[in-house]
Amino acid sequence: MTKHLLLGQTLHFTGNPLTTAWKDCAHHDSAGGVLIDGERIVVVGSAATLKDENPDAKITDYGSALITAGFVDAHMHYPQTGIIASWGKQLIDWLNTYTFPEEARFSDRAYADQIAAQTLDLALAHGTTTLTSFCTIHPESVDAFFSAAATRNMAVVAGKTCMDRNAPDNLRDTAQSAYEDSKALLQKWHGKGRATYAITPRFSPTSTPEQLAALGALWAEHPDTLMQTHLSEQLPEIDWVKSLYAGEQDYLATYEKFGLLGERGLYGHAIHLEQREIDRLRETGAATIHCPTSNCFIGSGLFDLMGLAKTGLNIGLATDTGGGSSFSMLRTMAAAYEIGQLRGTALHPAQLMWLATEGSARTLHMQGKIGHLGPGAMADITVLDLGSTPAIAQRTNRADSIWDALFPTIMMGDDRAIKDVWVAGQKH
Repeated sequence: MTKHLLLGQTLHFTGNPLTTAWKDCAHHDSAGGVLIDGERIVVVGSAATLKDENPDAKITDYGSALITAGFVDAHMHYPQTGIIASWGKQLIDWLNTYTFPEEARFSDRAYADQIAAQTLDLALAHGTTTLTSFCTIHPESVDAFFSAAATRNMAVVAGKTCMDRNAPDNLRDTAQSAYEDSKALLQKWHGKGRATYAITPRFSPTSTPEQLAALGALWAEHPDTLMQTHLSEQLPEIDWVKSLYAGEQDYLATYEKFGLLGERGLYGHAIHLEQREIDRLRETGAATIHCPTSNCFIGSGLFDLMGLAKTGLNIGLATDTGGGSSFSMLRTMAAAYEIGQLRGTALHPAQLMWLATEGSARTLHMQGKIGHLGPGAMADITVLDLGSTPAIAQRTNRADSIWDALFPTIMMGDDRAIKDVWVAGQKH
């Protein structure tokens, strides 16, 4: 098996810079190297040492480009790829006007195959090597996504979206069919290759208590799967939940009551949380997923990233395509920075890069396997050109540290900043 040695600047992490000093856990080498053997990273170290110790390795020299772990998108909707950047709606109107009509098309396997391939290729072009996606109610949509990921050897998380009320008739299942379809799909895909299944109620308003109970029972039967849903994205949504689940303490209680709160749970948005919800999410080890471009685009609110991080909550970062307005995790990091500013905290580039890689991987319980530039991790790698446009280059040329050089790419970068992407040791 041929060894590959990638040379350039390297960036890796040995801790969480949201809870410890970034200087203590972010490690940069201006003349570094990453040795790949097959699908995995063997060692990260100095270029000179790795070249001396591995004279037979095939070398790719990226010069001053920055070699990082591939980006990990912890919450998105691949069926919404075609409606990204649609004008002028908040959440409920967005679903009715754009999302539901588009999702109805995914009963057609050929169409689902087309969009799945398009979505994954767009992700790779933007340096994202793992996607965590909601599919539609159609099992065909799940098969299409996992099949497309398998042909690219990508680690992905996905599940059939379950809805049995407050949705068009052609997008409703039942409590029983949601259970049976999800069970069949997770038995088919979970743990096969690089696929991870996530039990997926869209959110409490589109599931009856009976459906949530059925999905909670399924999760209890298969506790090694993930569970993904939405939580407290917009204030009118929270009022809707209160009207549908009268008597429950809060939004999170509508999941908790039916066995849908746990350490392998992923709760998208989580902007308008009550203190009890924060406490229970932390106590159970559940993850909240920050979707900053979506939160701005749909007018949802300002996620309290640092406030929640200080409580010990597990937090990931996501594009939330297509409510999110970009396929790029760079743009997503930029939006997280901007929201942080509005909340009174200027996030450091190290914190943003950690969120987009290690942090998101941790929410998926894949820490050390993906989103990680270190020995034993899968060689999912993104190489950033830190001077990809004239505007970025002129700023980077003034930089006196790696952070000054990287930050303009975070704030102004797009797919042009992606010099190369490696997935499981193969360049794409």
